[in-house]
Amino acid sequence: MHLASTPHASAYLPGALGMALVGGSVAVSHVLTDAPLMTPQALRYAAAAAVLVGIARILGRPVPLPRGREWALLGLLAATGLVLFNVALVRGAEHAEPAAIAVAVASVPVVLGVVGPLLEGRSPTARILVAAVVVTAGSVLVQGGGRTDGAGVAWAVLALACEAAFTLLAVPLLPRLGPWGVSVHSVVIGTLMFTALALVTEGPTAAGRLDAVDWAAIAYLSVLVTAVAFVLWYATVARVGSAAAGLLTGLAPVAAAAVGVVVTGDVPSALVWVGVAVVVAGLAIGLRAPRRLRRPVVVAQ
Repeated sequence: MHLASTPHASAYLPGALGMALVGGSVAVSHVLTDAPLMTPQALRYAAAAAVLVGIARILGRPVPLPRGREWALLGLLAATGLVLFNVALVRGAEHAEPAAIAVAVASVPVVLGVVGPLLEGRSPTARILVAAVVVTAGSVLVQGGGRTDGAGVAWAVLALACEAAFTLLAVPLLPRLGPWGVSVHSVVIGTLMFTALALVTEGPTAAGRLDAVDWAAIAYLSVLVTAVAFVLWYATVARVGSAAAGLLTGLAPVAAAAVGVVVTGDVPSALVWVGVAVVVAGLAIGLRAPRRLRRPVVVAQ
């Protein structure tokens, strides 16, 4: 273990890359819209668990076994941040335009800016809160609005809560389990949950309905968006805290817009570019070096 004091700019790079991978996966995830819901997710997380364990062994990264209440926290993290979040996105899309759900999820920096420091034993800082509001506003501009109904609003709020839980529930786990431990165990538990749901709702033959494109998308999501992005994200949360790391979620819609240009050839509107500029401004406000040293955070290695 070592102690991290005032985070260097490089401490944010893993989380920034992780959010870029998540945002860029939107086009890939769209491939699975006509596939069964639970089965691809079960396969995705099973493959990601195997990749995580394999890489951890190759790199010699410790994966501590959870103890006591850590199992309960990991179970809640997997149930909310992985399973319920994906269900909320799919079911919400039946009642609302994707942009409406995305705008709700874009409020994550504000939630993490308030709740995150409290869980870490600190008070929210004005600088982070201002930056969170700016990043959220920029994300909303990038993603646009969207029509919805009452059920759509409810699913959007649930998606927001689950996205925040993905980070907040990891805060008390990271000091002992570290990024690799939290990633491996949450993904394994998520695999078991998705597998059980897939067998009950879709049956054991659902995988046979997947085509080659579906399998390629699952492989991409397993390695880059789940295995790699999870470790990168939790590594940053452990080093800079959940509030500061939460600002990086604003990069996801920016990455999605950028990848959209490459995939579809459609150039975003001027409003999207304004949103990108606002996100960058918010990140500049929140991630600049504070004048006072932060309280050291214990990071497992």
